[in-house]
Amino acid sequence: MTTVDIVGGPEAITVPLRAYDASWPAWFVEHARRIRSVLPAAVVEHIGSTSVPGLAAKPILDLVVVVEDITAEEDYLDALLGLGYELRVREPGHRLVRTPARDVHVHVYPQGGSAVSDYLLLRDHLRVDAADRALYEATKRALLQGSWDDMNAYADAKTEVITAIKERARRRVAAPGPLAEGPPSPG
Repeated sequence: MTTVDIVGGPEAITVPLRAYDASWPAWFVEHARRIRSVLPAAVVEHIGSTSVPGLAAKPILDLVVVVEDITAEEDYLDALLGLGYELRVREPGHRLVRTPARDVHVHVYPQGGSAVSDYLLLRDHLRVDAADRALYEATKRALLQGSWDDMNAYADAKTEVITAIKERARRRVAAPGPLAEGPPSPG
Protein backbone atom coordinates (compact mmCIF):
# COMPACT_ATOMS: atom_id res chain seq x y z
CA MET A 1 0.00 0.00 0.00
CA THR A 2 1.32 3.44 -0.96
CA THR A 3 1.31 5.91 1.89
CA VAL A 4 0.71 9.56 1.11
CA ASP A 5 0.98 12.03 3.95
CA ILE A 6 -0.72 15.32 3.08
CA VAL A 7 0.05 17.71 5.91
CA GLY A 8 -3.08 19.69 6.72
CA GLY A 9 -5.45 17.58 4.61
CA PRO A 10 -7.31 18.54 1.41
CA GLU A 11 -7.41 22.21 0.41
CA ALA A 12 -9.89 23.97 -1.83
CA ILE A 13 -8.75 25.92 -4.87
CA THR A 14 -9.20 29.60 -4.10
CA VAL A 15 -6.85 31.16 -6.65
CA PRO A 16 -8.19 31.97 -10.14
CA LEU A 17 -6.30 31.76 -13.42
CA ARG A 18 -4.46 34.89 -14.42
CA ALA A 19 -2.96 35.97 -17.71
CA TYR A 20 0.69 35.04 -18.12
CA ASP A 21 2.90 37.34 -16.04
CA ALA A 22 6.33 38.15 -17.47
CA SER A 23 7.69 38.41 -13.91
CA TRP A 24 7.20 34.67 -13.26
CA PRO A 25 10.60 33.64 -14.71
CA ALA A 26 12.39 36.14 -12.42
CA TRP A 27 10.39 34.80 -9.49
CA PHE A 28 11.65 31.32 -10.40
CA VAL A 29 15.26 32.55 -10.63
CA GLU A 30 15.03 33.98 -7.12
CA HIS A 31 13.68 30.77 -5.61
CA ALA A 32 16.13 28.63 -7.58
CA ARG A 33 19.00 30.80 -6.29
CA ARG A 34 17.82 30.36 -2.71
CA ILE A 35 17.48 26.60 -3.11
CA ARG A 36 20.86 26.23 -4.79
CA SER A 37 22.43 28.22 -1.93
CA VAL A 38 21.60 25.34 0.45
CA LEU A 39 21.55 22.45 -2.05
CA PRO A 40 24.30 23.28 -4.56
CA ALA A 41 24.26 19.81 -6.18
CA ALA A 42 20.50 19.79 -6.80
CA VAL A 43 18.97 20.28 -10.23
CA VAL A 44 16.29 22.99 -10.08
CA GLU A 45 13.80 23.54 -12.93
CA HIS A 46 10.77 25.78 -13.45
CA ILE A 47 7.73 23.63 -14.26
CA GLY A 48 3.99 24.04 -14.39
CA SER A 49 1.91 26.65 -16.14
CA THR A 50 3.91 29.64 -14.87
CA SER A 51 6.89 28.25 -16.83
CA VAL A 52 5.08 28.54 -20.18
CA PRO A 53 5.06 32.01 -21.78
CA GLY A 54 1.58 32.94 -22.97
CA LEU A 55 -0.25 30.39 -20.81
CA ALA A 56 -2.74 31.60 -18.22
CA ALA A 57 -2.02 30.11 -14.82
CA LYS A 58 -2.86 30.19 -11.18
CA PRO A 59 -0.14 32.46 -9.76
CA ILE A 60 1.53 29.54 -8.00
CA LEU A 61 5.13 28.95 -8.99
CA ASP A 62 6.07 25.28 -9.37
CA LEU A 63 9.67 24.15 -9.18
CA VAL A 64 11.15 20.69 -9.37
CA VAL A 65 14.25 19.88 -7.35
CA VAL A 66 16.15 16.70 -8.13
CA VAL A 67 18.11 15.11 -5.29
CA GLU A 68 20.26 12.00 -5.25
CA ASP A 69 18.16 10.02 -2.76
CA ILE A 70 14.61 11.10 -1.87
CA THR A 71 14.61 8.84 1.22
CA ALA A 72 17.66 10.64 2.67
CA GLU A 73 15.58 13.59 3.88
CA GLU A 74 18.43 14.69 6.14
CA ASP A 75 20.30 15.67 2.96
CA TYR A 76 17.72 18.21 1.75
CA LEU A 77 14.53 18.59 3.79
CA ASP A 78 15.93 20.51 6.76
CA ALA A 79 17.75 22.82 4.33
CA LEU A 80 14.49 23.59 2.49
CA LEU A 81 12.56 24.05 5.71
CA GLY A 82 15.34 26.39 6.87
CA LEU A 83 14.58 28.59 3.85
CA GLY A 84 11.02 28.99 5.13
CA TYR A 85 9.29 26.35 3.04
CA GLU A 86 6.81 24.09 4.84
CA LEU A 87 6.30 20.37 4.27
CA ARG A 88 2.97 19.67 2.55
CA VAL A 89 3.31 16.18 1.00
CA ARG A 90 5.43 13.14 1.78
CA GLU A 91 4.91 10.13 -0.46
CA PRO A 92 7.14 7.47 -1.96
CA GLY A 93 9.39 9.13 -4.55
CA HIS A 94 8.10 12.67 -3.95
CA ARG A 95 8.11 15.44 -1.38
CA LEU A 96 6.38 18.79 -1.69
CA VAL A 97 7.34 21.85 0.30
CA ARG A 98 5.80 25.26 -0.21
CA THR A 99 5.87 28.80 1.03
CA PRO A 100 3.57 29.74 3.93
CA ALA A 101 1.70 31.96 1.44
CA ARG A 102 1.16 28.81 -0.69
CA ASP A 103 2.34 30.66 -3.79
CA VAL A 104 5.47 28.55 -4.42
CA HIS A 105 5.43 24.75 -4.58
CA VAL A 106 8.75 22.90 -4.60
CA HIS A 107 8.44 19.30 -5.80
CA VAL A 108 11.39 17.13 -4.77
CA TYR A 109 12.13 13.95 -6.75
CA PRO A 110 15.02 11.51 -6.93
CA GLN A 111 17.46 11.36 -9.83
CA GLY A 112 16.19 9.24 -12.69
CA GLY A 113 12.54 9.61 -11.78
CA SER A 114 10.11 9.60 -14.70
CA ALA A 115 8.03 12.39 -13.14
CA VAL A 116 10.79 14.93 -13.76
CA SER A 117 11.20 14.03 -17.42
CA ASP A 118 7.40 14.11 -17.84
CA TYR A 119 7.18 17.61 -16.31
CA LEU A 120 9.95 18.85 -18.60
CA LEU A 121 8.44 17.15 -21.66
CA LEU A 122 5.08 18.83 -21.02
CA ARG A 123 6.64 22.23 -20.28
CA ASP A 124 8.87 22.21 -23.35
CA HIS A 125 6.05 21.06 -25.62
CA LEU A 126 3.62 23.69 -24.37
CA ARG A 127 6.26 26.35 -24.94
CA VAL A 128 6.35 25.58 -28.67
CA ASP A 129 2.93 24.13 -29.54
CA ALA A 130 0.28 26.86 -29.65
CA ALA A 131 -2.63 24.45 -30.23
CA ASP A 132 -1.84 22.28 -27.22
CA ARG A 133 -1.14 25.36 -25.11
CA ALA A 134 -4.62 26.68 -26.02
CA LEU A 135 -6.20 23.27 -25.34
CA TYR A 136 -4.57 23.06 -21.93
CA GLU A 137 -5.64 26.59 -21.00
CA ALA A 138 -9.22 25.95 -22.16
CA THR A 139 -9.31 22.75 -20.11
CA LYS A 140 -8.14 24.57 -16.98
CA ARG A 141 -10.67 27.38 -17.54
CA ALA A 142 -13.53 24.88 -17.99
CA LEU A 143 -12.58 22.93 -14.89
CA LEU A 144 -12.27 26.07 -12.80
CA GLN A 145 -15.88 26.97 -13.63
CA GLY A 146 -16.75 24.42 -10.95
CA SER A 147 -15.92 24.35 -7.28
CA TRP A 148 -12.98 22.23 -6.11
CA ASP A 149 -12.79 21.38 -2.43
CA ASP A 150 -9.53 19.51 -3.05
CA MET A 151 -6.75 20.89 -5.24
CA ASN A 152 -5.62 17.28 -5.87
CA ALA A 153 -9.02 16.43 -7.38
CA TYR A 154 -8.67 19.39 -9.77
CA ALA A 155 -5.18 18.18 -10.74
CA ASP A 156 -6.54 14.67 -11.33
CA ALA A 157 -9.34 16.05 -13.53
CA LYS A 158 -6.70 17.44 -15.95
CA THR A 159 -4.96 14.06 -16.28
CA GLU A 160 -6.66 12.89 -19.49
CA VAL A 161 -5.79 16.07 -21.39
CA ILE A 162 -2.24 16.18 -19.99
CA THR A 163 -1.71 12.53 -20.96
CA ALA A 164 -2.85 13.23 -24.53
CA ILE A 165 -0.62 16.31 -24.79
CA LYS A 166 2.39 14.39 -23.47
CA GLU A 167 1.77 11.63 -26.02
CA ARG A 168 1.83 14.20 -28.83
CA ALA A 169 4.98 15.68 -27.29
CA ARG A 170 6.65 12.25 -27.26
CA ARG A 171 5.77 11.75 -30.93
CA ARG A 172 7.15 15.21 -31.75
CA VAL A 173 10.41 14.48 -29.94
CA ALA A 174 10.70 11.07 -31.65
CA ALA A 175 10.11 12.53 -35.12
CA PRO A 176 11.05 16.21 -35.04
CA GLY A 177 9.52 18.36 -37.71
CA PRO A 178 7.92 21.77 -38.07
CA LEU A 179 6.57 23.08 -34.79
CA ALA A 180 3.46 25.05 -34.15
CA GLU A 181 4.27 28.68 -33.67
CA GLY A 182 4.70 29.68 -30.07
CA PRO A 183 6.58 32.04 -27.79
CA PRO A 184 10.29 31.48 -27.26
CA SER A 185 11.58 29.69 -24.21
CA PRO A 186 12.35 32.13 -21.37
CA GLY A 187 15.84 30.75 -21.11
